[in-house]
Amino acid sequence: MLDSTVPRKRWWRIQWYADEDTPEERRFLIKLDIIVVPYAILAYWVKYIDQSNLNNAYVAGMKEDLGFYGNELVQLQTMYTIGAVVGMLPFMFLFTYIPMYWTIPFMDVMWGVFTLLQYRTSSFAEAATYRFLVGFFEAAFFPAMHYVFGSWYRGHEIARRGGLFYVGLNLGTLTAGLVAAGSSQRLEGVNGLAGWRWMYIICALITIPVGILGYFLLPGSIDKPNRWILTDKDIEIAKRRLESSGHVTHGTFKLGHLKKIFRSPHFWTVILVDVLFWNAGIHKSTGSFLLWIKSLNRYSPAKINELGTITPALGILYNILICFASDLILGPAWAITLASTLNAIGLVILVIWNVPEPAKWFGFSTMYWSNALSSVLHGWVNNLLRDSPQERSFTLVLITIIAQSSTAWTPLLTFPTVESPSYPKGFAFCLGCAIALIAATHVLDRYIKRKEATSKATLSEGDTQGDSALVEGGGSEKGLGLTSSSKEVR
Repeated sequence: MLDSTVPRKRWWRIQWYADEDTPEERRFLIKLDIIVVPYAILAYWVKYIDQSNLNNAYVAGMKEDLGFYGNELVQLQTMYTIGAVVGMLPFMFLFTYIPMYWTIPFMDVMWGVFTLLQYRTSSFAEAATYRFLVGFFEAAFFPAMHYVFGSWYRGHEIARRGGLFYVGLNLGTLTAGLVAAGSSQRLEGVNGLAGWRWMYIICALITIPVGILGYFLLPGSIDKPNRWILTDKDIEIAKRRLESSGHVTHGTFKLGHLKKIFRSPHFWTVILVDVLFWNAGIHKSTGSFLLWIKSLNRYSPAKINELGTITPALGILYNILICFASDLILGPAWAITLASTLNAIGLVILVIWNVPEPAKWFGFSTMYWSNALSSVLHGWVNNLLRDSPQERSFTLVLITIIAQSSTAWTPLLTFPTVESPSYPKGFAFCLGCAIALIAATHVLDRYIKRKEATSKATLSEGDTQGDSALVEGGGSEKGLGLTSSSKEVR
């Protein structure tokens, strides 16, 4: 198993490339970074504009216009989650069959269409249907993009790119607030539509072109590459550098792989870690910060949405710090520990609740530490399963299905809208998950290191026996059945 960090001689030598990368490989990485990473950020940006706009619409007039005075907000959030879980099911099997530069753009365009239709919502049932369908088509985007990263980058290269990709989430949440604020302030009543309805129209006009652009910019995977942007030489370089690091670049999922996956102890530990990760951060997706600001009764709807952008803006910094620290300094286990600890500190304040108002602003400002570790965790999974594309695609989707499906019901129990803004059960639940996440992460790390040590010992023993056989056989490779390629892989 590869080291989780870039090899370096001194801790202050922060490197974008590994020492062993050739000039040719570095040129290829620059090309890939310039094309893939900006598009990933852009696509995740529009995804989170469309995912987050419900909370912004709710505080900008939807609640009053549609008579949502009960738990409709958390129920609509749950409908999105159910759609996302159902939508991911087919992709557990399809990632290795359909080119990713077809899959991801198609999903983008379709969720853009249903984002647009939300402008005409007139009832809870209609809103719930649209939220389900937006969730359905957004479902596989996150594991799909991580599958693309794992198809081109080595283990210690993924978290940084994934971290920049995750900046799109923060930008999307931030932009959704600004779009909502602008719509409430400038478009209220234009053509007979409320400002929050214009917000959905604007979001869709941004989303659909980005989806179409993905067909021309996403690289696909090495066995199904997008030749709009990659040459045969690019593909050859990528394949060579990945295979030299133990990555397998070709494979399609078969039902027979399920037995191996389900019998693996680290598979179940990864699921536990992912479930805890998702639930340690549900306080930011329930609109708790926006609802608390609204409860202060001193800000207009536009100002509420503007202030709501503080936390995702801070999240950009948190995300970059944790992901770069994982690749370059700490490794995944300790990067996850750091992010979870900082998230827990803010949650302690929110659990206590009866604290000065500045302390609450600080508590809410730490929410996005819970998101910062996402690309670290999924990059870690990509690296663990680098020798099996089919298991990697299935696992990335399945852990997301299981983890996200847990958030379909936990907010209903812990964050009922009628208990806002203090959420006595909700913040305590997130705090418990953040602490448990730290413990589960180190269980996984210890298991991986033990497995790695066992593999190295077995390999070393095999090499010793092979050397003895060579001596006894007069140095003949034929006696061992070795080929030049097998020697190189070893």
